[in-house]
Amino acid sequence: MGLQAKLTVLLTGVFLLGVAAEAAAARLPGRVPLILAAAIVLAVALAVGSYLAAAAIRPLRRLLRSLAAAVSSSRDGDFSFSMPSDRSDEIGELLAAHNELGNALRAQRSDLIQRERMLDTVTENSPVALVLVDSHGRVAFANAAARHLLSGGRSFLGEDFAALLEQAPEPLRRAAEAGGDSLFQVEIDGIEEVFRLAQRSFLLQGRAHRLYLLERITRELSRREVGIWKKLIRVVSHELNNSLAPIASLAQSGAQLVRRGDATQLTAAFARIGERAQHLYEFISGYATVAKLPAPLPAAVDWRTLLEDLAQQHRFRIVEPLPEEPGWFDRAQVEQVLINLLKNAQESGSAAGDIEIAVTQLRLRQRLEVRDRGTGMSETVMAQALLPFYSTKRSGTGLGLALAREIAEAHGGNVRLANRDGGGLAVTLELPLRPDGTRGR
Repeated sequence: MGLQAKLTVLLTGVFLLGVAAEAAAARLPGRVPLILAAAIVLAVALAVGSYLAAAAIRPLRRLLRSLAAAVSSSRDGDFSFSMPSDRSDEIGELLAAHNELGNALRAQRSDLIQRERMLDTVTENSPVALVLVDSHGRVAFANAAARHLLSGGRSFLGEDFAALLEQAPEPLRRAAEAGGDSLFQVEIDGIEEVFRLAQRSFLLQGRAHRLYLLERITRELSRREVGIWKKLIRVVSHELNNSLAPIASLAQSGAQLVRRGDATQLTAAFARIGERAQHLYEFISGYATVAKLPAPLPAAVDWRTLLEDLAQQHRFRIVEPLPEEPGWFDRAQVEQVLINLLKNAQESGSAAGDIEIAVTQLRLRQRLEVRDRGTGMSETVMAQALLPFYSTKRSGTGLGLALAREIAEAHGGNVRLANRDGGGLAVTLELPLRPDGTRGR
C-alpha cells in the first residue's frame, strides 16, 4: 500500500473514531457535563491519532536517518553504504534508487582509481620531465625524469621552484622565465644537449597551477639531421651522375672526332657539354640559394607592375581588381617565389588559361594566391611538400616550395597549400605589411 493510501486510511480512521466517541458521549448519563464528554472524546482521538501517526511516519524517520548517514558517507568518499529495499511502496522505490546510485558510484570510483594508477605510472616513468608548481610557487609533483635532471634523483616536492631554477643551468632558467615554449642547449657531461621546454597554466581543484614539460630532443634532431643529409647526398649524387655521365660521354666522343679530323660535329658536342654544365651550375646554385638566403629588404612594390613583368615569363591570368595600395616586401625574393609557383602550376597538367594569381590586402596582411586546375596533391604529399629536398618529380630537386617557405618566414609570413574544389591546387603566400601597420607608397 502506498503512502497516500496509508495516510487516507489513517485520517479516515481518526474521523470515524471521533464520530463514534461523540455518539458514545451523547448516551452518557445526563449528570455528566458536556465539556467533560468533549474532553474525553478529544483525548481518545488524540491518543489514537498520535499512535497511528507515529506508526505511519516511523518508516519515514528511519529513511531520513539512513539517507543522512548515506550522504555523510558519500561526502567522505565512501559509496558502500546501502539500505534494505524490501518495501513495495514509494519508500521502497527510493531505497532501491539510492542503492543503484551507490553501485554506479562505486563502479565509477573503481574505474577512476585504476585510471589514476595508470596515469601515475605513465607520468612517473615518462622520459619527459614533468614538474607541477602550485599557486605559491611550490613544487606539487615531479616525476623521475625531472628529479634526475634537476636534482640528481633527489625529491624536491614542496620546495620553491624559483629557488630550484636558480641552481639550474642558465639557458633553462632563461627559458622558464620567458613564459612560453622554447628550445635551448645545455652542456651535460661535456655534450651539448638540446631540450624543448613547454609551459601550461591551468586550474586544479580551483587553484592555479603551472606545468613544465622538459624534453630532451638531441637524438631526435640528430636522427632527422642524418636523414636530411642522406637525402641530400642521394639527390646531389643523382644530379651529378645525370650531368657528369653525359659530359664524360660527350668528351670521349669529341676526342674521337678530333682524332678522325671530323670537326663538323665538334660544335654540337661542345654545345651539349655546355648545356649539361649549365644545368649542373643551376642545380648547385639552387642549393646555395637555400643555404645562403639573404635577409629580405622590404620596399613598396606596385602590384600591376610586378604581375605584368611575370606575365612576360609565364602565362597566367591576373584576378582583378588588384589592390590600389602597393605591396611591402623584397621584390626579388617574392618574384622568385612566384616564378617557382607558376612553374609548378604549369607542370601540374593545368592549362595555361586556368592558372591565375589573386592578390588581397587585409588590414595587417597581404596575400598572394597562385591557383591552377592540375592534379592537386594527396594528403601525404601535401604534408611534406614544404620540406627541403622533397619532390614527387623524377627530375625535381624539392627546392621550389621549400624556398618559398624560407622566403615567406624570413618576411614574417607563411605558405599554405590547399586542394581546390573542382580540382587543382591553391598556394597561398601571406606576408605582413610594414611593422607599423601602414602600407606606404
